[in-house]
Amino acid sequence: MKRMLTSLLLVALLLPLAGVNAEEAILNPELLNIREHNLENGLQVLMLEDHSAPVLSYQVWFHCGSRNERPGITGISHMFEHMMFRGSNKYGPEEHSHMVKRNGGTLNAFTSEDMTVYFENIASDQLELVIHLEAERQANLNISEETMATERQVVAEERRVRTDNSLFGSAIEKLIISSYNAHPYSWPVIGWMSDIENWTVEDLKEYYRIHYAPNNATVVLVGDFDSDEAIKLFEKYYGQIPAQPKPREIHTTEPVQDGERRIYFHRPAQLPFLLASYHIPEAAHEDIPAIEVAQKILSDGESSRIYKRCVYEEQLAMFAGGQVDNRKDPGIFLTYIGVNQGVELEEAENSLFDTIEGMADNPPTERELQKAKNQLEADFIFGLQTVMGKGMAIGSSVIKKDGNYKAFIEEPDQYRAVTVEDVQRVVKTYFHAKNRTVVIVVPDNGMAAAQMGGES
Repeated sequence: MKRMLTSLLLVALLLPLAGVNAEEAILNPELLNIREHNLENGLQVLMLEDHSAPVLSYQVWFHCGSRNERPGITGISHMFEHMMFRGSNKYGPEEHSHMVKRNGGTLNAFTSEDMTVYFENIASDQLELVIHLEAERQANLNISEETMATERQVVAEERRVRTDNSLFGSAIEKLIISSYNAHPYSWPVIGWMSDIENWTVEDLKEYYRIHYAPNNATVVLVGDFDSDEAIKLFEKYYGQIPAQPKPREIHTTEPVQDGERRIYFHRPAQLPFLLASYHIPEAAHEDIPAIEVAQKILSDGESSRIYKRCVYEEQLAMFAGGQVDNRKDPGIFLTYIGVNQGVELEEAENSLFDTIEGMADNPPTERELQKAKNQLEADFIFGLQTVMGKGMAIGSSVIKKDGNYKAFIEEPDQYRAVTVEDVQRVVKTYFHAKNRTVVIVVPDNGMAAAQMGGES
């Protein structure tokens, strides 16, 4: 019976808004009446009531990720994604998870360069439970030699599997760290193995004290609840947690790249492939909508320009594409191509870069432009059809859009306003050789290395 109820709950979480037109409900700011409440200790609470189903999504967004670390403790933000499930003063290891699951809910967490997020999706009558559990581990986490040692091993193994022993994982890491010289984005979210092996309990306690303080967190609550009643619960469970000094601001600006960086990366592989990045502005920048439209035209799906040319027409590649990596600080547009057997990588590379950079002189057709806008608007609408999706949009806006938690509402209008000339301008501005970093994966044998014409 409990399994059936859990299944029904998960189905309910996926249901769109009931009784209203989806686009009208999502795009009308009056129907996204987000209420803000700030506790005296600095905790920001953002609430959006949605009574279409008896469920809610509870999300805690900590304003810290790998950009808030330093050499010596890289990966510590991701470590807390693990540590937060290792128990607190009141509850033992994994007990938080067990309590949520026993009550029909689901939960998880993720870490990125800019944020660390914990969330529960659960029936609305369990609101007090999740508020209590999240406040408890935010205030009283069990940080000890024992819990650190256990999770250190888990994180180290995660790095081995996903990065060190993964061809794609290690190549992408090489590209990202090579794209930045000065900014903290130059180290990986999971951290360097030498740092993972040498964190101390004191490192963890100090990071937790500052970065997990209430004045460095935003709680986003979306679903079937009463805001006034929720505020009482927030005051009850979070109100006594003391504020702390704010984390040090990140002032480092990545210098303008004035020439291509090219890295030959030797790894065991059957065929060579290429990854590249172009620097782009921060997520809140006015050029981002046009860059996202350009990305859709270039690399979204099998009808995109990159896939159509490199894979279908010229048959140079097994796979090819790209994506926009939006961040709080200036991010990157990432692109990649894996060559077919018997194809020279240089030929595939030239085709890829000519497709991307050539769009400045080969502008999108009106059909391509409208299709890209339709795709972006559809992604936006479908992304907001669950309580969790709405919460994620709100929280992401807080972190990436300078605290403007309603910024996401403006995105459809921003996409609609993009012109062919805007796409040409951003391609010309950002997608050029001096602004790109290239990583070429060379199959690790002497013959392949000689054919590639370079060494790492």
